[in-house]
Amino acid sequence: MTTERHTSDSCDALLLDNQACFALHSTSLLMTKVYKPLLQALGLTYPQYLAMMVLWEQDGLTVGEISTRLLTDPGSLTPLLKRLEVEGLLSRTRSREDERVVIVELTEQGRALREQARGVPQCILGASGMTLERLQKLQAELQTLRSNLQDSL
Repeated sequence: MTTERHTSDSCDALLLDNQACFALHSTSLLMTKVYKPLLQALGLTYPQYLAMMVLWEQDGLTVGEISTRLLTDPGSLTPLLKRLEVEGLLSRTRSREDERVVIVELTEQGRALREQARGVPQCILGASGMTLERLQKLQAELQTLRSNLQDSL
């Protein structure tokens, strides 16, 4: 019995390196690895950093608003926010109008961390080996892809 490797054109669509999803996935994994030591110096994980960036952009959001911005489930965001609260970076309070709604606000320490994080994007740019303009173009293309995928759901 012989086995042949089929690499005809009909199978090229199933080659791993021909998959946009794998290129995105593997790049995301490596991007997170590049971020890891930078964020460890700030005492943050990558998901925590994303949540903090949302709050640095607009403080006083609800858990639901943060989860919508991050395209994540509020239930998975809650433990992350609790940890940031324990670290003294934010506070969570129930809305007076609706006790089901939790409002998240930065503490002074959380606001100060923003200044410490200012150098992170420049480090990522350097690690990318790209110009700022090229990286911004790639980001715009990825945002378009994300939007198209959201629209297809």
